[in-house]
Amino acid sequence: MCRHELLVLATLASLFAAQTALADGPGGPARGLKTAPVFSYLSEKRRTAAPFAHVMFCARNPNECTAGDGASQILLNPAADKQLRAVNASVNGSIRPLNESPEEGDVWQVNVKAGDCEDFALTKRDRLIAMGWSVKALRIAVAKTATGKGHAVLVVKTDRGDLVLDNRTNAIKGWRDTDLRWLMIQSGDDPRIWFEL
Repeated sequence: MCRHELLVLATLASLFAAQTALADGPGGPARGLKTAPVFSYLSEKRRTAAPFAHVMFCARNPNECTAGDGASQILLNPAADKQLRAVNASVNGSIRPLNESPEEGDVWQVNVKAGDCEDFALTKRDRLIAMGWSVKALRIAVAKTATGKGHAVLVVKTDRGDLVLDNRTNAIKGWRDTDLRWLMIQSGDDPRIWFEL
């Protein structure tokens, strides 16, 4: 190849590289365009045994463990978002954190003055149901914290993904934005049924 042909090829290659860098797709995003947000949901795997403390909770509180009607997903409009944030902050502020003693074992309770993580989650669920929220969209999940401690939270299935109400923070986060390693979750159709995550 002559020197002139090499110069033309080099110029074409640099022009192609510049256009590719500005193209919409794998080479780069288009400028000025808004992309739709991606919402994420926890993926249930096979059915598993419910936590024993939850089985005992349902035996003591059968009305808290009945399958309900309604939507399996909440439309998170501004009013619903405001209610969700208010319930999360209110319950977080009204229950005094209290770890159960090893002698007593793990006892799940609702609407208590003092309790641990699952008591917060159950109370939030109960308050939202009393406000007319669908039982099917409100599920208790069990996970491990970053330090390996067992933890329970309320997961709310919305049109914006699965949102986590955690007693450790008033911030409501998407499930992927937490520090939790997910273990199991209630079925939306029947609160007595649990699935691995």
